[in-house]
Amino acid sequence: MTTRRPRPIWRSMLFVPTTAEKFIEKAPASGADAIILDLEDAVAPNAKDEARAALPAVAKRLADQGLDVTVRINRPWRLAVKDIEAAVSEHVVALLLPMTDTAAHVKEVDKVVSEVEAEKGLPLGHTLFCPLIETAEGYLNAREIAHASPRMMSLSLGSEDFALSMGMDASPETLYAPKQQIIACARAAGLSPMGFIGSIAEFRDIDKLYEVFNRSKRAGFRMASCIHPNQVKVCNEVYGPSEAEIAQARKVVDAYDKALAEGQGAITVDGMMIDVPVADRARAVLALAEALAGR
Repeated sequence: MTTRRPRPIWRSMLFVPTTAEKFIEKAPASGADAIILDLEDAVAPNAKDEARAALPAVAKRLADQGLDVTVRINRPWRLAVKDIEAAVSEHVVALLLPMTDTAAHVKEVDKVVSEVEAEKGLPLGHTLFCPLIETAEGYLNAREIAHASPRMMSLSLGSEDFALSMGMDASPETLYAPKQQIIACARAAGLSPMGFIGSIAEFRDIDKLYEVFNRSKRAGFRMASCIHPNQVKVCNEVYGPSEAEIAQARKVVDAYDKALAEGQGAITVDGMMIDVPVADRARAVLALAEALAGR
């Protein structure tokens, strides 16, 4: 039986090509909470064996510098099994599972990962899962996918592939409702909603990045993958609580706890009514700030 391990708190995950030395060297200075070593789209078919061979040493190198390392594997089984055998190690925290269509697929990946963990002497459940839903079928099965394994950490909807599967534009207007559905499925399963609503392809347009991540935070997202350090900086700033948000949350919690001790169920702070859900939201901000401070 796969056990559940504590999940790390991440705001940003930066894609790094496994065989690109200049990007590997720069990764620690990016500020990303986690690194994604890619074995899927960033690696040509004729270079996948080379990338797998390089992966263990690169993962160790980054982990030794204090980074949380994850790996995006391929979807076809003949590739996925090889990827899992190369990726699962004490230096890799999680696997990103692309094109996840069904809970059954996650369960089968879980079985393979469990076998590899046992072979390598790792605790059962050491490797977490971040499924990427990228098709109409996967979207319709998102609730079951979110509960498919104790290894589950996050849930996300890939904008471009999902839009292609649906025959629609990948715009904020068309993606808003599907993205919120994924957030609901993630939250119901106790997972982190991963992603954003809109495009961050224009990574030099900082104002546009702030617009996208602020919109996404309001919708409920709290972590995202990035392809450039510019995105990491904005993602961390927006998805992590600001000093002002922390100060306000502390003010709300202190005032509400004092009110509860005095037998009051609702109070007013700075002209805003504070009751249980508002206070709990403030507590969540403080918990996130504490977790990030401990990284």
